[in-house]
Amino acid sequence: MNSFLDEATIYVQAGDGGSGSMHFHREKFVPFGGPDGGDGGTGGDVILRADRELNTLFTFKRRRRFVAEAGQGGGQNKMRGRAGADLVVPVPVGTVVQDAETSEVLADLARQDQMVVVARGGKGGLGNVHFKTSTNQAPHFAEKGEPGQSRTLELELKVIADVGIVGLPNAGKSTLLSVISAARPKIADYPFTTLTPNLGVVEVDETAQPFVVADIPGLIEGAHEGVGLGHEFLRHIERTLVLIHLIDGSAEDPLEAFRQINRELGQYAVDLSHKPQIVVVNKLDIPEVRERWPELQTELKRLGYESLSISAVTREGVDTLMYRTAQVLSEQVREIEEEPHDIEVITVKPPPDHFEVERKRATFYVHGEIVERLAVMTDTENDEAVHRLQTRLKRMGVFTALERAGARDGSKVRIGEIEFTWDTTYQPEVKPANRKGPAKPKSKA
Repeated sequence: MNSFLDEATIYVQAGDGGSGSMHFHREKFVPFGGPDGGDGGTGGDVILRADRELNTLFTFKRRRRFVAEAGQGGGQNKMRGRAGADLVVPVPVGTVVQDAETSEVLADLARQDQMVVVARGGKGGLGNVHFKTSTNQAPHFAEKGEPGQSRTLELELKVIADVGIVGLPNAGKSTLLSVISAARPKIADYPFTTLTPNLGVVEVDETAQPFVVADIPGLIEGAHEGVGLGHEFLRHIERTLVLIHLIDGSAEDPLEAFRQINRELGQYAVDLSHKPQIVVVNKLDIPEVRERWPELQTELKRLGYESLSISAVTREGVDTLMYRTAQVLSEQVREIEEEPHDIEVITVKPPPDHFEVERKRATFYVHGEIVERLAVMTDTENDEAVHRLQTRLKRMGVFTALERAGARDGSKVRIGEIEFTWDTTYQPEVKPANRKGPAKPKSKA
């Protein structure tokens, strides 16, 4: 069974914030204690972490839903609820994380232990102790916890390798990888033997740094358009620094095969034809190939390519190829280290207090991060809580924007999933406290 998987879709749900407590202090001989409801705990985040121990997204074929722990509700005596634990989900190094709905790339986890918070936990609601004022000594409401973020993610794995071996099917890529490393790819004499990228670690000698080589599945004409297997694996070549372009010397027209592969590399979404290539003519153990090698070498030199000849079966020329590969790779690494680092491009998003008012028939819709958060954290069954929401919206300028859009008292206003009747004149009636305990707000007619 093929256990390699380089694309997956998962759903992540951060933990909801715990609700604030609506509680009043109770103590013997103290009949009219004030509010002491504590705040709810924050919900846990969902975090993706790059882990070099993983080399496939196969885990996400069986498990596609990840939910972090919710925060606990607040308690009496101003006790804050416990925060929900973060959920850390390991993914292979080289995973690109994309929002499935907006197609926004959230992260490219190219380094070990690199992390990205893909869903933030909801804030805990405030307890009623926060809403005590000189005119309202006994607030009978508390905030509900904010829901945690949720989103569907597209994960795409781009294999991390220093060197990529490319060529037509049966050029001998898998055989070469098997003799230069401990990798044991499937080898047979028919097209598409390699159905997944195989990785191997090559150690040239004690003076050279070991490097990772990827055997990329055979490319055929039209691979960049999805023909054959090539389109599925061209993405893995993006991260390589050097390409070993393996040519089957026994083919009818080896140079045409060479040109075909380069055309496919150049026509891929990211132009891969500019990567340094070490062109290698394979199957030198066949007499006909050995005879035509000088002619092929001359023609490749005319085209501007360095070329070598090997026999992956007898290992002739393989050591020379590996030494040269290590040298070219070292040069590429040095160039990258000397280049100035690109400035991170930060997408400027609207400020959290930004909002917009949209009218659809008789209903007014208010869109904005903070206004929607305030609405969802308000207990709409409690008049005092609704009044507090309207007061805060007025301070933010939402009332003015609604009036400009044509809203009047009695209009339907919708903020996120919350809909209520807009009333700028309503003031909840709060009775003075009596011996039976704090007063409850009078219901709005």
